[in-house]
Amino acid sequence: MNFLKSGLQTVLGTQEPGTAPSGAETVERLVERVSSSTLLDDRRDACRALKALSKKYRVEVGAQGMPALLQVMEMDRADAEIVGYCLDTLCHVTSPEQFEEESENPTVTVNIGEQFTEMFIKASENVGLVLNCLEEYDFRVRWSAIKLLTSLLANKPKEIQEIVLVSPMGVSKLMDLLIDSREVIRNDALLLLIQLTKGNANIQKIVAFENAFDRLFDVIKEEGCSDGGIVVEDCLILMLNLLKNNPSNQQFFKEGSYIQRLAPMFVIPPEQEEIGMTPQKVSNLLCMLQIVRSLVSPLNPQHVIASCQKTMRSSGLLEALCNILMGSGVSPDILTETISTVAEVIRGDLNNQEYFNSVLAPSNPPRPALIVLLMSMVNEKQPLPLRCAVLYCFQSFLYRNEAGQNALVQTLLPSTAQVSSLTSGQLLCGGLFSSDPLSNWFSAVSLAHGLLENPAQKEQLLRVLLALVGSTPVSLLQQCTQLLQQANCKFQSKVALLMLLSVWLSHCQLAVKTFLTAPGSVAYLIAQISANEHDDNEYLIQGLCAFVMGICIQFNDNSVQGSQREDLCQLLIKRIGLEVYSAKLGEVSKHENYSRSAKQPQIRIRSSSDLLLDYEFCKLFKALESIITKTVNGYGNGAESITELTLSQEASGLVGQYKDIIRDQDNRLQKLQEQFRAAEAETLQIKSHLEHAQSTNSQLMDQNILLKAQLQAASDLQKTQQQQSPFHLLPTQGEQTNHQIEVLETQLSALNLQQQEAHSKTTYLEAENRRLLTEVEALRQRVNAAERGEAEAKADLEKLRRDQEDLLELLTDQESKMGSYRQLLKKLGHKLDDDSDDELEPENNGQGEHIPLQ
Repeated sequence: MNFLKSGLQTVLGTQEPGTAPSGAETVERLVERVSSSTLLDDRRDACRALKALSKKYRVEVGAQGMPALLQVMEMDRADAEIVGYCLDTLCHVTSPEQFEEESENPTVTVNIGEQFTEMFIKASENVGLVLNCLEEYDFRVRWSAIKLLTSLLANKPKEIQEIVLVSPMGVSKLMDLLIDSREVIRNDALLLLIQLTKGNANIQKIVAFENAFDRLFDVIKEEGCSDGGIVVEDCLILMLNLLKNNPSNQQFFKEGSYIQRLAPMFVIPPEQEEIGMTPQKVSNLLCMLQIVRSLVSPLNPQHVIASCQKTMRSSGLLEALCNILMGSGVSPDILTETISTVAEVIRGDLNNQEYFNSVLAPSNPPRPALIVLLMSMVNEKQPLPLRCAVLYCFQSFLYRNEAGQNALVQTLLPSTAQVSSLTSGQLLCGGLFSSDPLSNWFSAVSLAHGLLENPAQKEQLLRVLLALVGSTPVSLLQQCTQLLQQANCKFQSKVALLMLLSVWLSHCQLAVKTFLTAPGSVAYLIAQISANEHDDNEYLIQGLCAFVMGICIQFNDNSVQGSQREDLCQLLIKRIGLEVYSAKLGEVSKHENYSRSAKQPQIRIRSSSDLLLDYEFCKLFKALESIITKTVNGYGNGAESITELTLSQEASGLVGQYKDIIRDQDNRLQKLQEQFRAAEAETLQIKSHLEHAQSTNSQLMDQNILLKAQLQAASDLQKTQQQQSPFHLLPTQGEQTNHQIEVLETQLSALNLQQQEAHSKTTYLEAENRRLLTEVEALRQRVNAAERGEAEAKADLEKLRRDQEDLLELLTDQESKMGSYRQLLKKLGHKLDDDSDDELEPENNGQGEHIPLQ
């Protein structure tokens, strides 16, 4: 402290006794010294003093000294020491945290650092000045610049991201820090890049194009791969930032063979399985799993998912994940995340699903991994996150896997029900009828996924019989209906059973027929829909019952006497009313759990009570709600005699087929148009990057030519001086010239390297641009083809309708002619055997001439 006081006295001059200056006055004098001193040493001393005071007198230093400090950084940038002092002072001023020294200062507000950051970035060139400091190799300057940028980012992330984005070579300067040999610089640069890449797709793409993945994998390798420390975790977090929700970077990661570099990091040595993982190893592995999931997330474009899934299988990554899954000593959080990761790696990929189905657990005797996981799911003692992860994995195994769905149902049929080994069907039935509501829910949802978009298995499941103790066997559908009607059936169990019935009955007339013949099924639904509601849970049950009732109407083949379409609609109208029914049906989509469940396939919950609606059920409800409402309202309004219903069976079938074709083509057309727009946007973005890269390349070429000219001039000058004064040339002059040449050569080498990198980047962007243009053209052709197909289908439908109208006109005309012929024949006295026109009487009293029919 005495040293500080003596230093301040040296800078400020001697004060009279008893007239010590206040903090604000001291800062004011120091700022004046920084601005007006002609000697560099004086300015340096003043900056050093401001740095020392900037923690305690942050407000005064920031308010008065910021312009002066920026001026020094620009004018005295050749002096590393003074620039370092300025950067440290600005870092203190803009710090988002409060210092101990200012805790008693009432003028310091909580967000003072954010306020000074806003002042600092009003002129965006100030940030550019700090970015330029990164080019200085001196430790004091480079490290202080990194810390200042980190503080600015913490306070104003979006604004700093935009400034860095438009700053020439701004991202490149930051990326160069990752190859700095000093670990402190490299590690702090990692933290800075993590903050810079959050939520900004454009910066993420530029960082990826700057060889970020190569540099990060190099650092990870140096630090010991997955066994490394916190630096490895930081590298993985930055990698995750670059990949999450960024299809361009995901494709780049896959095409750059980085999945192959990631796969070996999942191999866990046997000795490590025995002794367990360190906490840091667990953190690293969790980050790695998140990276894998970012590449195959269901929210990604389908072509990216499919290509990454294929590479993950061929590179051995899927095998390594399954080994972790079946390994011993794996912590619960790693196990849960690994199950979810495997789910997304196999989701919708038949080859990966078949591989996973063949994995055996190391038990005695060996059991399929799928069976072991299902045993955990229906076990109420297992942690809830683990059970949810297993359900997600099983759903992903069944997704678009008709063979897997068939195999599940086959394990329940009488021909295979007597097998000695435990089957998936038996486990799910056991969970469906257990006393644990969560097991009921998990099992019902799993069975529902075994029936999705598979009408054949819906009919096969109707054959499943359950042998109950002391009573005759009943069908699975009948048992589900009876359970639903029991008074002790819990809320979650009811929701699960109603969702299972909704999936089972939809698009399956035989299942609807079987359900309608079950005792009390319709009466239960009507009673639930017409009940007086009390809370959100009862609202949801009523809405689900209304949905099942609507499905029974929509997919009714009218083969059950008393429960035909019109009968059920009339029952709804008399007992409930159309408006009330529609309102009850709409309660499902209004429930808060619906919007949360409809967002993504994976279950994300805070507690077990949040397990209500399933993602695929929400999709089914969204698809059928409006159709059911129209059907029921149509019957209620007496619209059963609409034209389509009065047509012949063949004509109605054709109309239905054409409507299905048009609906399917509409959906395909919308998807293609979305892909087309996304590809066009990405193409424009790539073009922008390409133009920027070409401009940068041109600037580098100009600088290269200029430096070569300067280097040549310096060499010529040195030769001239040696020729003119070979004995009188001062050593310092020679050294200066040599130094100047060395500096120029170093700059030239660096410029050549930058030019090569810019050329590589330009080449890559041009290739990416060509690829995207090809994709856009292909999508354009597909959109045109889909539009032509839709137009043709609509034209065919319109032609069919016109033909039907012509046919009806012809029939009407023929009937009119037949009527006139009858009149004429009767007038002529001809007797008709099948005369149905009782009101017509012969008017000629038998006097006319008899004319035979031709």
